[in-house]
Amino acid sequence: MTTVQRPLPPYTPYDGSSKPFAIGLKPLELDHWLEIDGYFAAQLAEKHRLYRELSDKVFVEEADTRDAQREVLEFVETHMGQYHAPALLEARTLGTTGSGALADAPLVTASLMTQDDLILMRRSDDGWRLAAGSLCFPSSWSLTEKFGKPLHKIHDPVPGFGTGTRPADIISRMFDNLQGQAVERFNWSVQANDALYHPLSDRQRIARSALRGSNFPDSDINAHAFIRVERQTLRKLPVSRDILFTIRIYLDPLAMLARHPDRARIAAGFAVQLGELDEAQLDYKGLIADRDRLVTYLDGVANG
Repeated sequence: MTTVQRPLPPYTPYDGSSKPFAIGLKPLELDHWLEIDGYFAAQLAEKHRLYRELSDKVFVEEADTRDAQREVLEFVETHMGQYHAPALLEARTLGTTGSGALADAPLVTASLMTQDDLILMRRSDDGWRLAAGSLCFPSSWSLTEKFGKPLHKIHDPVPGFGTGTRPADIISRMFDNLQGQAVERFNWSVQANDALYHPLSDRQRIARSALRGSNFPDSDINAHAFIRVERQTLRKLPVSRDILFTIRIYLDPLAMLARHPDRARIAAGFAVQLGELDEAQLDYKGLIADRDRLVTYLDGVANG
């Protein structure tokens, strides 16, 4: 994928502004629902590549979700046309996925108009389940593994958010009560490369947990670490009453923090967040072996 220089990370939830392993939903003005930046063309090109090469891993759908998918397409196309018309025109020049089932899926068409991934959640007797999804840029999870599962099962690997927990019940009620408003939240992780397609199955997570090794070649944090920020939004569709869950990825080298004018505050806040993670949370993020190295690096940035 072509590298595009971004001078500064647009979001830094790891500075303490968003508490990790918290629900943290905030109201979102609809004119800021979808965002674009200088990575737009490169990320859409990457989506096209993934649809060609890994279509069975990046798109799933239940047979009766096409009407809801068309609602999503209308939402995305209308928003992009109103707020990001040049980008929408650029997306259309890239075309669709060609022939076959993917080309007929409205959710796929919508996903190729925006940098966000698009997940469709539907209410059933067991809660809100993942009924369809275009997920080209997963952050350490598997779309096919979570397909058809309710939220509490999807979140089972997340410390404190699985089946039977209070946060799981709160999230379910929040989904039930969501109406015309949009909400957003942020999440972050640290990875050892700049890959947008970054899946991880539950089995792989368990294997990683057993090894507890460093994620970085030669344990070199400065050379290899990338901060991955997820901007997640939720909107309830007015006709189907399904919920559209969008995920936008921002991926920046950790080393870029040293060039940030507010680097002392951001790095210090990041070090504090890492220090406050318990063992289960560190294990989930794959940072047990690297937390101390990251904190040492961030302390150097904060005090340099």
